Amino acid sequence: MKRIAVVTDSNSGITQEQGKKMGVKILPMPFFIDGELFFEDITLTQEEFYKRLKEDSDISTSQPSPGDILDLWDKLLEEYDEIVHIPMSSGLSSSCETAVNLSREYDGRVEVVDNQRISVTQVQSVWDALALRERGSSAREIKEKLEREKLESSIYITVDTLKYLKKGGRITPAAAALGTVLNLKPVLQIQGEKLDAFAKVRGWKAAKRTMLKAIDADLKGRFAGNAEEMVLGMAYTCSREEAEGWKKEIQEKFPQYEIIEGPLSLSVACHIGPGAMAVTCMKKIS
Repeated sequence: MKRIAVVTDSNSGITQEQGKKMGVKILPMPFFIDGELFFEDITLTQEEFYKRLKEDSDISTSQPSPGDILDLWDKLLEEYDEIVHIPMSSGLSSSCETAVNLSREYDGRVEVVDNQRISVTQVQSVWDALALRERGSSAREIKEKLEREKLESSIYITVDTLKYLKKGGRITPAAAALGTVLNLKPVLQIQGEKLDAFAKVRGWKAAKRTMLKAIDADLKGRFAGNAEEMVLGMAYTCSREEAEGWKKEIQEKFPQYEIIEGPLSLSVACHIGPGAMAVTCMKKIS
């Protein structure tokens, strides 16, 4: 059986320490903050990121350099026969396209998975890849199975402030001002490639209720008949205490499901700011 390495990036929310325990290599995402280069979970902690975000520092996302990707792959291929690389969704970053282009030089030894995932849905893809590897699947087979199931997930997010959506040009200044006055909370969704609007409601309670209702509709509609294969997830840019409360609400609503949790990717946090909460559902590969 071939030895297969599994690689993902820090947009999954998997830390370097967690990656070591899982047996997965984590490629850190780069950020420029006031012109200085940082790497997520290497030279940039969650705490420092949000501190700089609140200080209105100039923060921009980037993608791993081709050199860093190639160095990682070359080192792994000294020990492994093949690599499965699972980057964030190609619809949210060009890092996936870059990795695909680089992989063409490896004669099939590196398979890059474009399965439209990020955050805890990306984590589930990593667990699926590890499970498929244990069953004897090749890197190519793992890629094909993950991509075949790529749209079998949903993410719903609500934000605490409209400031960062306005800053990123996703809403107009006038809409942000009106929304703030009316305490409007947008509920956003990721189903596949893009971050899209889903609903606008008044206040946190209504926003959380809307997200839970949307997940319930997905479980009873899109994923009907697959209850045993479904996993729920929660992600956040809010405080740990608030996150625990949100997780409890999800568990009370869906007590029969396993819940994966973790902080939202800093790449997403740049656009939605601190205080956000998300809930997801995804189908495990059986």
